[in-house]
Amino acid sequence: MDVRGHLDLLLLAVLADAGPVHGYALIAALRERSGGVFDLPEGTVYPALHRLERDGLVASHWEQAVPRRRRVYALTAAGRETRTVKQREWRSFVTGVQSVIGPVPGPFAGPVTA
Repeated sequence: MDVRGHLDLLLLAVLADAGPVHGYALIAALRERSGGVFDLPEGTVYPALHRLERDGLVASHWEQAVPRRRRVYALTAAGRETRTVKQREWRSFVTGVQSVIGPVPGPFAGPVTA
């Protein structure tokens, strides 16, 4: 699945819920929370995390862990605010798209009748 344009929100959302977490755990949480839809490679996630850090939305520090040290990422205050704004924009976008294309077809599309 193509996540271009949405990766920042996905990462910020996972960090908001998971708290400080190392990159691999972030990737695993994203995969788990999406039911495997977002099984993203490190080469996609780490550059995005570094960009978010440069933009002041994420902070990181090195943590000593057995058997090796690892970088732990956490949201900054600006990151929490940006997540809220992006989440609002995303929900507005989804509502608009659903208004144009209609509800999702399938067993959950309408009321259940006996």
